[in-house]
Amino acid sequence: MIAIARNSEKLKAAGLDAQRCVVAQVTDPESIHGVCDGIDVVLSTVGITRQKDGLTYMDVDYQANRNLLKEALRAGVQKFIYVSVFNGPRLRHLKICEAKERFVDELKQSGMDYTVVRPNGFFSDMTEFLGMAKRGRIWLFGDGSAKINPIHGADLAKVCLHAIGTSERETDVGGLEVFTQKQIAELAFGALDKPPRITRLPTWIRGLPLWSARTCTSVKAYGPLEFLLTVTAEDSVAPCFGERLLAECFREYVRSKRWD
Repeated sequence: MIAIARNSEKLKAAGLDAQRCVVAQVTDPESIHGVCDGIDVVLSTVGITRQKDGLTYMDVDYQANRNLLKEALRAGVQKFIYVSVFNGPRLRHLKICEAKERFVDELKQSGMDYTVVRPNGFFSDMTEFLGMAKRGRIWLFGDGSAKINPIHGADLAKVCLHAIGTSERETDVGGLEVFTQKQIAELAFGALDKPPRITRLPTWIRGLPLWSARTCTSVKAYGPLEFLLTVTAEDSVAPCFGERLLAECFREYVRSKRWD
């Protein structure tokens, strides 16, 4: 097993042997030449999260994964597992999903055995609620009844490992617990030992910040907001899996950040 990263320190901190870490830029085909030699299965979670290095979704979520797929094909890899997004095909009009699904199209046409894993949200995404709670108020669109069951990264890792031996081409997955947005907001305040202060905004207002962002900023700036405002407008419940609890994650996050 090897792991590719732009910076190996995080991998080492997670307990991976330094000899199994490869420092490379997946956006540069030359830097990953040979990394798949002798490898049976490639698992890619490559995608833009909070990077601020000027790259676009097409540069990373599409082209970087395409580079990795080409190298896997050259090396004779048996299977490619790709972590995309829940309801990705239906959300192709969003910039982040457009790039991810364009790569999924190429993966399906590559001739290689594959599985596309589709989580519907991560515990780490939910920490945005903690940030608002720390500032004193959480803002929700509508009545806060839209539901989601986000998954912890460790639970998602188990799903990806299971995909190595499965014949399933697509796997939708969410976490163990289903919450409304209001319930997640209450958990965030509870983790901070603060009384809930939740303000509900009319649903129609949702379009204003999105229109402004699309009009006045670049795609790398409005892409995350576009995705967030779209997926939080409706229920996003995937098949439940895992054992990690969001409330415990929130409390651990607060402790690790040493928040007041």
